[in-house]
Amino acid sequence: MPSDTITIDLSDSGPKLSLELTPGERDELVEARDHHDTPHMREKAAALLKIADGWSARAVALHGWLRTRQPQTVRRWLNTYRQDGFEALAVSDGRGRKPAFSPGLSD
Repeated sequence: MPSDTITIDLSDSGPKLSLELTPGERDELVEARDHHDTPHMREKAAALLKIADGWSARAVALHGWLRTRQPQTVRRWLNTYRQDGFEALAVSDGRGRKPAFSPGLSD
């Protein structure tokens, strides 16, 4: 009889990542995960919380979302957070594809 249990391997073949958070840092990430204005910041906060809870970057990248990410992306988020804090994870203005047509602009 098939089991209804899904098992997710939280191990990683690479070096073990860890993130120790103070209660204040955890509260900041929980608040961002639940209420930040931008979806990408909510996603990054959730990833950092999962790493702090013992998940590997690979498990977070492949099983932590509706959309998969590359494990090195999650590692990059962790390194940015460690070096510069949560706000450094924001996407800079001017990033991304520019519109091919903008009705507000005239030649």
